[in-house]
Parts: sequence; C-alpha cells; structure tokens
Amino acid sequence: MRRDVFQAIADPTRRDIINLLAKQQLNLNAVADNFDISRPAVSKHIKILTECGLVFITQQGRERYCKANLKKLEQVATWADQYRAFWTCKLDALEDFLDKETNEQKLK
Repeated sequence: MRRDVFQAIADPTRRDIINLLAKQQLNLNAVADNFDISRPAVSKHIKILTECGLVFITQQGRERYCKANLKKLEQVATWADQYRAFWTCKLDALEDFLDKETNEQKLK
C-alpha cells in the first residue's frame, strides 16, 4: 500500500523522526535511541515514512541508514499555502475594520 505524506506527518513520533533525520543521516538503532518506544515500533514508523517517500534507507555494510527526503514535504507546503492566503486576507480585513473602529472612536 502506498501512503501519502499527510498520513506520515499525522503522527507526532513520525514528525520527530523526520526532524531528527533532517539534521543527519542515522542508522536505525541511532534513530530508535532517541525515542522511549521499542525498536520494532520505531521500525514501523520508519516503514511508513519510507512508503510515502519521506525517508530513504540505504545499506552500508551491515547497517541500514535512514535519510530524510524533505522535498516530499512540498506537498504539505502547497496545501497549507492556500489556507495561509485565506487567513492572511481575513486578518488583513480584520485589521482594517479595527483601524476604522479605532479612528471612529477617536473622532467621538
């Protein structure tokens, strides 16, 4: 089953894993050492992240290293941008309204 980026970032542990891997490439044990959950649980999170393309795993000798693919997060940024524009417009209108109300109060 192919997952999407939104499923991956829905979980706080997976978001923390992405943040961790954004800074450096780590092997699976090093990733697991950063969490108070079992290694199999971390592996399941890593599996979901790889299924949606947010993490790549490479084999180096006996170790498997995880690396973040942050380019996939552009989907989230694009989706969020439409709401950013909406709320910016609404907040600008609120600011204009409040300025008008303040100016009217000063004139009274």
